[in-house]
Amino acid sequence: MICGIDEAGRGPVFGDLVIAGVACEPGEEGEMRELGVKDSKALSPSKREEIYEKLIRMYPYEVVVITPSELDKMRLKYTLNEIEASAFAEIINRLQPSRAYLDCASASQRGFTRDVKASLRSECELIVEHKADERYPVVAAGSIVAKVTRDRGIKVLAETYGSIGSGYPSDPVTKEFLSRWIREHRSYPPFARKSWKTASRAGNLSLHDF
Repeated sequence: MICGIDEAGRGPVFGDLVIAGVACEPGEEGEMRELGVKDSKALSPSKREEIYEKLIRMYPYEVVVITPSELDKMRLKYTLNEIEASAFAEIINRLQPSRAYLDCASASQRGFTRDVKASLRSECELIVEHKADERYPVVAAGSIVAKVTRDRGIKVLAETYGSIGSGYPSDPVTKEFLSRWIREHRSYPPFARKSWKTASRAGNLSLHDF
């Protein structure tokens, strides 16, 4: 069995970091293509949802969700690359494939491969590439599961707190929400990543102002 792993939510200041892996037999990647599986960024939200529902019914999959508060604690000791590498390894440990295709979350493919291997509990051949979600349907499947999982979490936050945007620092709605929240509450939203520079800069406040 092989698996493909990707993440969603590495850069946002709001919401969870989600890592997902989907497994299949090598010959089933053609079947994934027929389902319309491709890099999640190339699909509309409705199409991602449609394909997601099919994927989770048809193939083994695993998801690791790291909350903002968990990320902030982890980053006191580990880099973001190390955190992601450990989560990728956890997916592999759960699915137990003989080969895993990983969308490299680091600038260094060699370094990321090394960090993932350090947390593996059994032998697994690793294929680590940048933009692997564009080359391998099984990685694209992982990207869809990760993206839909994260987007659903952002939707729940919006239903609770109002329009928060996408959660990405470049999103004007997200930046305005964060600045307004800090002005009004003199604290960060509970779903913000306080260790992110965007959070510490918002409203010209630092992490030590509260």
